[in-house]
Amino acid sequence: MTAQKAKQRAAIPSWGSLSSFHKTKLVFLAAAFFSFVLSVSLWFLVDREIGLFVGLWVPAIHSLGTLVLVEEGTGQ
Repeated sequence: MTAQKAKQRAAIPSWGSLSSFHKTKLVFLAAAFFSFVLSVSLWFLVDREIGLFVGLWVPAIHSLGTLVLVEEGTGQ
């Protein structure tokens, strides 16, 4: 392994090295991304109304994540 590849690998944090705040943030971002992909898939492959319904989950997941992360940041 070259020195440059070793530096790049060292720059990418592992799951264990992340704080609980960042782990929580990544979980909510992953859930919202999955919901978005599912929504688009349903919109084009199944039914537009079902895709629209699932698409409404994305802002709801982001809002819930914001509430959870704000409370976690204040220590309550």
